Amino acid sequence: MINKQRLIRLTQNLIRIDSQNPPGNEVKIANFIKKDLISIGLDIKIHTFKPNRPNVIATLRGSAPDAKKESILISPHMDTVPTGKGWSVDPFGGLIKNGRIYGRGATDDKGNLACCMEVLRSLAEDGFAPKKNIVLAATADEETGSHQGIVPLLKKKILKNKMALIMDSDDFRAIVAQKGLIHSRIQISGKKAHGAYNWRGVNAIEIASRVIGHLKNHHFAFEKHRFLHAPTVNIGTITGGDKVNIVADFCEFSADIRFLPGMDPKDILSQVRKLIEKETTKYTMKIDDLQYPYEINDGHLLVKLFLKSCRKLKLKTGLMGSEGATVISFFKKAGIPAIATGFGTSETAHITDEHVKIDDLYNGSRVLEDFLKEYDRA
Repeated sequence: MINKQRLIRLTQNLIRIDSQNPPGNEVKIANFIKKDLISIGLDIKIHTFKPNRPNVIATLRGSAPDAKKESILISPHMDTVPTGKGWSVDPFGGLIKNGRIYGRGATDDKGNLACCMEVLRSLAEDGFAPKKNIVLAATADEETGSHQGIVPLLKKKILKNKMALIMDSDDFRAIVAQKGLIHSRIQISGKKAHGAYNWRGVNAIEIASRVIGHLKNHHFAFEKHRFLHAPTVNIGTITGGDKVNIVADFCEFSADIRFLPGMDPKDILSQVRKLIEKETTKYTMKIDDLQYPYEINDGHLLVKLFLKSCRKLKLKTGLMGSEGATVISFFKKAGIPAIATGFGTSETAHITDEHVKIDDLYNGSRVLEDFLKEYDRA
C-alpha cells in the first residue's frame, strides 16, 4: 500500500540533494537511491559513462522464464536545471505549504522519482511477486541531452525492455506524439572593409539577417497533426563582426527547427540550404543535434493500460503531444515502445518556486502501482 507520509518525506529528501545540471553531478542522489532500494531487496546496478554521472538501474525480478524479455521500464531522471535567483523559499528546503512541496526538481523530476521509489517499496512490502521484471532506471544528464544517461544506456543495450514508461511529465497525461528537432549553426562568410567604405566589403551580418527572414517566412509542407502544432523555426543565438566601423566578414546564428511525424529531416535540411543559397554560397551549416519525431498508436497496450489505471482510480487523464523533446524519441531507434507521463504540476518545471501537489504524487503513485500490476497480468 502506498504510504503517503513516507512519499512526502522521500520527495523532500530528494529535493534536499543538490543535483543541478550544469554543472552535473548525480553521485549523492544516486547513492541515496541505491541505499533506499537495496533495503527492499532490489537488484541494483550502477552504470557510469563519465565521472560523477552515475545511472541507477534497479530491478524487481519476475518469476517467468521470459521475465527479462517481457520487462517493463519506468524511468525518471535525477538531475535538475540550476536554481537561478529570486526564490521566496529555499530551493533545497522541501518546504510544505498549502498542500504543495516546494523546491528545485519538485515537479521536474524528483516528485516522479519519489513516486517510482515508493511504488517499488509498496510492491515489495505487499509481497507482490511479478512474473515480468520491473526495472527502474534513474538516469543522469536529462537536462542537457541525456548523453550520460538514457542515450548510452540504450545504445549499449543495457536497457532492453519490452516497453517503457518515461516518468517525466505532468497532470497524469500520456504523451503519445512528439516533434522532432534539428539544432543547427549557420556560419556565413563575408569580406572585411572599412565601415565608411562598406561597398568595398561583403557584410556577413546583413546576409545572415536576410537568410533569417527567409527561414522565418518559409512554409514547410506538413500534414496536420491532432496533438501537435505546425513546424516552427526559432533563431536562438547570433554573433558576428569585430567592431562597429568594420564590415563584418563573419556571422553565425543558431536555428532550432521542430518538425512533425511524417516529415523527413533530410528534406528539411535541403530546403534550409536552398534558402541560404538565395543569399550566399559562402557558408557552413553544422548540425549539433537531430532527434526524430515519435508517435505511438492509441491502441497500443502501453497506452491502453495506463489510461485504464487512471480511469479505474477516477483520475482525469488524456492523450497529448509534446512540442518539445523528451527522451521517448531515443526509444524509437532502440525499437522499444514508450510513452511519457508523470504527476508533476503543469507550468512549474524550471520556474522559480517550483512545486508539486502532494495529492497528485499520492494518486500518481497509486496509478503507477496499478499500471505495473495490470502490465504484469497482460
